[in-house]
Amino acid sequence: MSFAAALRRDLAECARRYALAQSLPHCLSYGEAPIVCFEPYQDNSRHGNFLHGSYQAICRNPAWRKRLAKVHTLARRSLPAPAADRGRRMELDTCTSSDALLMNIFCYPSVLRDARVCALLGVEPGLSPSFGYRARVPLANGRFDRTEVDLRLGNLLVEAKLTETDFQSAPKRVLLAYRDFSKVFDSRQLPQTGEHYLSYQLLRNVLAAHAQGGSFCVLVDARRSDLVEAWYAVMRCVKPVRLRTELRISTWQEVTDAAPRRLRAFLSKKYGIGRERLEDLLSTG
Repeated sequence: MSFAAALRRDLAECARRYALAQSLPHCLSYGEAPIVCFEPYQDNSRHGNFLHGSYQAICRNPAWRKRLAKVHTLARRSLPAPAADRGRRMELDTCTSSDALLMNIFCYPSVLRDARVCALLGVEPGLSPSFGYRARVPLANGRFDRTEVDLRLGNLLVEAKLTETDFQSAPKRVLLAYRDFSKVFDSRQLPQTGEHYLSYQLLRNVLAAHAQGGSFCVLVDARRSDLVEAWYAVMRCVKPVRLRTELRISTWQEVTDAAPRRLRAFLSKKYGIGRERLEDLLSTG
C-alpha cells in the first residue's frame, strides 16, 4: 500500500468514528476503501468537517466562505447524491481535503495570535490568512503566471498536502518559460524524467517566494515520508543561499502540538493527529 493510500485509509477511519460519536450528518464514498463526506446542517449553523469555532469564523469572512463552494469534481461518480436542496457535493466536505484541514487550523480564532504556532512557521503574530492566494511569478516573456498558493501569511507562502499522490510534474518547456528558473535552480540536479520536471508545484512556489522576496513552507503529514523526501530533493537544488534559508518544512503534527487545546483535541480525534483523546474534546463542550 502506498503512503497516500495508507493515510487515506487512516483518515477515513478516524473521520467515521468521529462522525458516529458526534452524530454528524455524513455519507461514505463508493468503493472498497470509502472516505467520509460530511454535510453542513440544514441551517448552516455547523459543518461536520469543521471545528465549530473555525466554521463560524469562515462563515463570517466572505473570502473564506467562498472556498466552501468549491465543487467536488469526482463526486457524481464517487459519492451518493446530496440532499435535493443542495445540489452538489463540495470538495471541502471530504475528510481527506487538505484545504479543509488548513482552514480548520488557520481560521480558528486566536491560532495566529499564539506565539507557538507563529514561531513554528516563522511569522509574526496577528497576521490574517489568505487562502488560494494568487502569486505573481514572472515569465521570461514579461508576463506573469498567477499561480494559486494554498495559504499566504504575510510573506510566507504555504503549500499544504494530505493524501495527494505527489507534487505533480510538468513538461520542461513549462518550467523553462519562468524568468528566474535557471537563476534559482540547478536544473541538472532537479528530479526529472526525459521530458518532465517532477514536483512542479514545489518548483513554482519556490519561484513565487523568490519573486516576492519571501519564504516558503511545505506542510505535510508526518506519515508522508515520500512527500518529505520529494521536498528535500528540490531544496538541495536551490542555488541562492538567502532563498534556501527561507525554505522550510513542517508537519500537521507539529502545528497541532503547538495549537490551542480545543483545536488540538479536535485534530487528534478527527484526523489522528496529536495526543489528545475524544474525552478531552467532549469535556470542553
